[in-house]
Amino acid sequence: MKILIIVSNANTIGPNNRRTGVFLPEVAHPYAEFSRANYQIDFASLTGDTPYLDALNLADDPDNLSFLTGKGWASMQKAVKLSDVDVSGYDAIFVPGGLAPMVDMAENPLLKKVIAETYERNGVVGAVCHGPVSFLNVKLSDGSYLVNGKNMVSFTNEEEENYARADVPFYLQTALTNQGAIYHTAAPWSANSIADDNLVTGQNPASAKGAAEKMIAILESSKA
Repeated sequence: MKILIIVSNANTIGPNNRRTGVFLPEVAHPYAEFSRANYQIDFASLTGDTPYLDALNLADDPDNLSFLTGKGWASMQKAVKLSDVDVSGYDAIFVPGGLAPMVDMAENPLLKKVIAETYERNGVVGAVCHGPVSFLNVKLSDGSYLVNGKNMVSFTNEEEENYARADVPFYLQTALTNQGAIYHTAAPWSANSIADDNLVTGQNPASAKGAAEKMIAILESSKA
């Protein structure tokens, strides 16, 4: 199985230029799960420039530390520009969060195209926390929104109120719900991930591992 992790290139957000990037456990924990499943893991970013990491203060977590000191971070620094990747060769794509995706992933046309194409060929598409902003404004070949009628989660409005309300351009939960998503929130910062067909989402950093596990379960069932 081949997994493409697509990461943001943003490093600041909002009127106060808050420092941001890809939230460490939201990429490291899925990377660890995909690695344990012996999947090929590649990285792409929107611009091809070196991505940024946030939450380095969490480096004492075993999977986070392994990502930083092993192959994960080294590979992510060499992320290929998305436009140079043949995404059709991947069984799944995954978008980690952090505030960074709220800057450059809400409208990116190529990102929307590869997500729609991957979903419609029955590849698995997954994202966690603010990563599901990548699913916003994705339209399928019949003109409908990808998230319309889908059971899903993302970073919630309640979580945002106490984290980055002054920095983000909009509430992600509200935006996805406005495009028809069926939301399933859990208590703030608790583990909460959900799969609906081949769409997998997680609510927050604590949900990254579970989201990856659900993606792996779908991929493994497709082998049968």
